[in-house]
Amino acid sequence: MIIIKLDKNISIEKALRLYKSKLIKIRQNNELISRKKFEKKSVIKRKQILKAKYIQKLKTSNEI
Repeated sequence: MIIIKLDKNISIEKALRLYKSKLIKIRQNNELISRKKFEKKSVIKRKQILKAKYIQKLKTSNEI
């Protein structure tokens, strides 16, 4: 649960910005979006493998 402590001085806009930044930091927003649609486990694994290959490619290209 995300808790944002507010003072009387803080406006609603600033509170919403704080809430949004906390969501991004803890990556809860990505999880909420991914739960809206169903993905098979094989699709999830395929995405993870492709991401790992991409990262590995970046790391090896930087070493050369």
